[in-house]
Amino acid sequence: MDFGVVLQTDPPASLVVERMRQAEALGFTHGWTFDSCVLWQEPFVIYSRILAATERLRVGPMVTNPSTRDWTVTASLFATLNDMYGPRTVCGIGRGDSAVRVTGGEPTTLARLGEAMAVIKDLAEGREARPGGTPVRLPWVGDGRLPVWMGAYGPKALDLAGRQADGFILQLADPYLTRWMVEHVRDAARRAGRDPAEVTVCVAAPAYVGDDLAHAREQCRWFGGMVGNHVADLVARYGDSGGAVPAALTDYIKDRQGYDYAHHGRAGNASTAFVPDEIVDRFCLLGDPEAHLDRLAELRDIGVDQFALYAMHDAVEPTLRAYGEKIIPAMR
Repeated sequence: MDFGVVLQTDPPASLVVERMRQAEALGFTHGWTFDSCVLWQEPFVIYSRILAATERLRVGPMVTNPSTRDWTVTASLFATLNDMYGPRTVCGIGRGDSAVRVTGGEPTTLARLGEAMAVIKDLAEGREARPGGTPVRLPWVGDGRLPVWMGAYGPKALDLAGRQADGFILQLADPYLTRWMVEHVRDAARRAGRDPAEVTVCVAAPAYVGDDLAHAREQCRWFGGMVGNHVADLVARYGDSGGAVPAALTDYIKDRQGYDYAHHGRAGNASTAFVPDEIVDRFCLLGDPEAHLDRLAELRDIGVDQFALYAMHDAVEPTLRAYGEKIIPAMR
């Protein structure tokens, strides 16, 4: 199992770069960031500094979207970084959440997301694409490589990930839901004539190493609110009867009263008071290193290839150290 760390691009950017450098030294293989141009600093500028400060770390957004940048711009950003530092980027992408909603927009359609993934990958790897029907190619890209990993929760999105994406990003670490979604992605890959093993599975969730579980829950409760934004979309589309989408995912948002993106992804977010302790415990990894190892082993057995650790709490460096010194070596 590989390990990644997910950071927000809060200023100073130098701290983001230094934490990514430390993460590589501790054994993490991937460095991810949020991508929301109003809430945080521009990640692609910072990726260049991270890549220069590291040797092997792969970087990318978790996740970008098809709406806030022209697809040719997104492809060129990835291709430029790969040309400068080698093929060390991954395009994590989804329909859009905070990046579009804070400016009054809505997540894009799955059809448009699928088209965007194809265009971005083709252009970044040196092939011709036809965004809007016009043939376009980046003439300076030779033998490029850009894995495209798609974030998904609902049945139609999981189908698209299985049919088209190089990887599947699941933003929660509940074993039951992980198994359900991974099997859905794999089934879609098979139906599309693909080898399901070719689709990398990445689970991303907060991890907090410490003995005070009540405190850890309060530090990570924001995550249930962030996931709740996507769950609310699923309920609006599929209903909350537990048919198309498991009730284990949808039930907890019944008391949700909206969401304030001004505190998105931050401990103490008042918009996440509706999230019960049970969801925090299921969606996140909390407790001593042994508790983390037990959950990670369960996820690995389901078929998870990478665990990406959201580090948005008051114990970032101790948790990263615990992973580097105790958890990553044990899992490898």
